[in-house]
Amino acid sequence: MSLAYSQITTPTLSVVQSDSEVNQGMPPMEVDTENSISRFEFWPTWFFYSPVIAQSIWYGFKYKNMALPLIANPSIKLSGMVGESKNDILELAGCEARKWISDFVTLEKNQCNVEQQTENALLAMQDELIEFPVVAKPDLGCRGVGVKLIKNQQQLQSYIESFPKNARYLLQTKAPYEAEAGLFYIRYPGEAEGKIISITLKYSPYVTGDGESTLKELIMKDPRAGQLTHLYYPRHQKVLDHVISCGSKFRLAFAGSHSRGAIFRDGNQYITLALTKQLDTIFNDLPGFHYGRLDVKFKDIDSLMAGNSFTILEINGASSEAAHIWDRKTPLRAIFKTLLFQYKTLYEIGHQQTAKGYKTPTFVELYKAWREESRLVKQYPMTD
Repeated sequence: MSLAYSQITTPTLSVVQSDSEVNQGMPPMEVDTENSISRFEFWPTWFFYSPVIAQSIWYGFKYKNMALPLIANPSIKLSGMVGESKNDILELAGCEARKWISDFVTLEKNQCNVEQQTENALLAMQDELIEFPVVAKPDLGCRGVGVKLIKNQQQLQSYIESFPKNARYLLQTKAPYEAEAGLFYIRYPGEAEGKIISITLKYSPYVTGDGESTLKELIMKDPRAGQLTHLYYPRHQKVLDHVISCGSKFRLAFAGSHSRGAIFRDGNQYITLALTKQLDTIFNDLPGFHYGRLDVKFKDIDSLMAGNSFTILEINGASSEAAHIWDRKTPLRAIFKTLLFQYKTLYEIGHQQTAKGYKTPTFVELYKAWREESRLVKQYPMTD
C-alpha cells in the first residue's frame, strides 16, 4: 500500500486499489447488516473437537489403533496432523503437478548477518526467476501465522530479521489472481478417482474510505470488522488514525485464514466433475496424498469450476478443516457432522494403509512435533 499525506489536512491513507482488484473473480458476496459473523466462528477449539475425540476413541477401539489418522497420507510427516513441512509436501509434486503450484524457494534463517541472508534470498529468487512481490511464510505453521506480502528488498530484510533462527521460510511468487478458495479433496487408497467434499470461498475484508473517517473509525462502523477489532487494530496500529481517501479500499487482511480475519463462505455449490477430475490428475503425480485441503488462487469462479486457471499455494494434510463450516449461516449441527465425517474418513483411510504395510508413529512423536511447532509459532512475525 502507498501512503500519501495531505499538506494541509489530516494525513490521508490512499490505497490504490480499484473495486475490480479486491476479491476480483469471486462470486458476489452477500452483504450482511446483521449476523455477519458466525456465532460459532471464534468459539474455543475444544468445544468443536470434543465429539471428534469421543468418536476417535471409538474408532481406535474398533480398529485397535488410535493413531491411524497419522498414516492417512503416508508420504507426509504425521500425515500432516502437525509439524509438517510446507516445502516437503510441495516437493512431492512431479513435473505435471508442479505446473499447478506457485513457484517458491525455501531458505533457513541462520547465524549470518541479516544483510548477507537477504542477499542470499535474492539470489535464490533469481535462480528460480521469482520477482517481487512475493509471499513469505513459515515452513512450519498453520492458520496463516507469519504470512506476509513482501514487495521489495527492504521488506524482505525486515522479515528475515524478525524470523526465528534455525527455522525455515518460503518465498512464493504472488499469484496472478485475487480470488482464493480452499478445496478439500479425499481419495481412498487404490481408487482412481477422488472427491471434493468442500469448497470454501475466502474473501479479503476491506473498508472503503470516505475522505473524512480514520481507518479506526471505518473499522468500527463496518458490521463485521467492528466485531473483530482485536484482529485488525494490532495489525494496522501505525495507520489507525489516518483518513482513507474517498473511494479508496483498504485491505484489512491478506492471509486467507478466518482466524486472521478473512471472510469464509460456503462454496459447495461450485463443486464440479471437471474440477474434481483436474485434482485427480494433479494428485496422480503427487504420491501418498489421500486427504486434505488445497489453498488455491483462481482467475474467476467459472474457470475454477472448469478446472482451469488456478494455482496451488499450499497443500494441507490430516489436520485440515473443510472450512466452509465457518460460513456465518452454517448451523452447529452441520459443523459437528462435517468434522465427525472428516475424522471417520481419516480412520478408514489409515486402516486401509495398514494393509499396505504402513506402521503408525507413536504419540510421543506427535507430541514432539506439536511442541516444536508451538515454540516456533510464538516467534513468527505478525501476519498481514
